[in-house]
Amino acid sequence: MHDIRAIRENPAAFDAALARRGDAAVSSEVLALDEARRAKIQAAEEAQAAQNKAAKAIGAAKAKGDNDEFERLRSEVAGKKAEVAALQAEAKELDAKLTDMLARLPNSPAEDVPDGADENDNVEVNRWGTPAEFDFTAKEHFEITGVAAAMDFETAAKVSGSRFVFLKGAVARIHRALAQFMIDTHVDENGLTEVNSPVLVRDEAMYGTDKLPKFGEDSYQTTNGWWLVPTSEVPLTYSVADEILDASALPIRMTSHTLCFRSEAGSAGRDTSGMLRQHQFEKVEMVSITHPDESDAEQKRMLACAEGILEKLDVPYRTVVLCTGDMGFGARRTYDIEAWLPGQNAYREISSVSTTGDFQARRMNARFRPEGGGKPEFVHTLNGSGLAVGRCLIAVLENGQQADGSVKLPEALAPYLGGKTTLTTEGALV
Repeated sequence: MHDIRAIRENPAAFDAALARRGDAAVSSEVLALDEARRAKIQAAEEAQAAQNKAAKAIGAAKAKGDNDEFERLRSEVAGKKAEVAALQAEAKELDAKLTDMLARLPNSPAEDVPDGADENDNVEVNRWGTPAEFDFTAKEHFEITGVAAAMDFETAAKVSGSRFVFLKGAVARIHRALAQFMIDTHVDENGLTEVNSPVLVRDEAMYGTDKLPKFGEDSYQTTNGWWLVPTSEVPLTYSVADEILDASALPIRMTSHTLCFRSEAGSAGRDTSGMLRQHQFEKVEMVSITHPDESDAEQKRMLACAEGILEKLDVPYRTVVLCTGDMGFGARRTYDIEAWLPGQNAYREISSVSTTGDFQARRMNARFRPEGGGKPEFVHTLNGSGLAVGRCLIAVLENGQQADGSVKLPEALAPYLGGKTTLTTEGALV
């Protein structure tokens, strides 16, 4: 959510920020609605003052026995009361329109975010590891001999439809081990607090984390109004809604492993093979609630936490900063980490680490009280995948594949797999 006062003070800068995202200027429309709303509020206040004045004069007229004046004033009070109610209703309607308009406008990009139209204009900022050179043609994850039987898309389609999968046996165990490894690393080494969070949330939580009203079609809603979370960013971030935190409590760093659900409404026809893009998937999420002065440093810290997971798993990756045209609606700056997938001969996104500044905090009224007192200020909120478990499974399987169809697994997973380090061609762990 944008600060209407900032738009009033510098509408040109606001429109310039929208232009960087490829959006049309709207400050004149926003300010016209704001001016009309404020005019109705002022008119209502003036009518209320006139009503109060007439109400006080009624007693004096009655005391003097001036019935004509008494009736005139009583009629005036009734008229002003109706006028106040009508003006307040009009102001409320205009306020709702203004709030809805502001809620549909994307966050302003940070000054250091590169300008660009789409993913082709993203800028690489880091690269780690060297993709392995196989002496055979690398396969995609679902084609690897030791994996294929345990990655059952046909049964999932029978049960749920397309873009679902049954993971079985050793592959299901590797998937589970990856999630446990990520959570343990974030808690034991990165200092995050583990949270077992709900996957059903209310409208307010989706709105506060900028998933509503604009992107409702991208998520699933139950018949009684709950939303299935697209990511645990939603419950973790919204946990501080309507709070005034002590500055000393910041930063708050959380992590959660949950199921996530996305309708993929805008991705028809994309990545239909394998389990790269699913309606239901698991993710280990990181969320930080910070002091505004610390949010940029916190984003880099979170990025290092996510990159560290891939390094421990010996998965080559590259990190890019997203350009203005590829950045998400609520983000002020986003880094994507892309894991190397030999089967696709490409780097594919496995994590996004974003700072929203105070964009979400304004929507959910999350504030902190500065040290030494003073007026509460909005916190900054950040979120990042640490990592997407299914995509990490894909990366581990494809990078570890061997010529005979077996898979060499990362040493970091051995403690979670009973010391076993290989997925055989028969789909067993040894």
